[in-house]
Amino acid sequence: MYYQLLFINNIYFLLIKDILLDMTINNPIFIFALITVIWFIPGILVRRINELKQIKKSKKRQADAINKLYPNSKDSSN
Repeated sequence: MYYQLLFINNIYFLLIKDILLDMTINNPIFIFALITVIWFIPGILVRRINELKQIKKSKKRQADAINKLYPNSKDSSN
């Protein structure tokens, strides 16, 4: 009884596994989409990080330029 139930579950699992493989791995459209996602996501992340670094650098450069134009005088302490 237990052996038959285990055998049926095993056959059912293999059937589901074959169906999922046919629907995903053996599907060229799915593979194309998967490769595209894997290809572009790291590039998007790196670009976003570099943009944030560039914004920080430009703000720091701007603040330094403003400090050079308007230095804090030692006489004007409040």
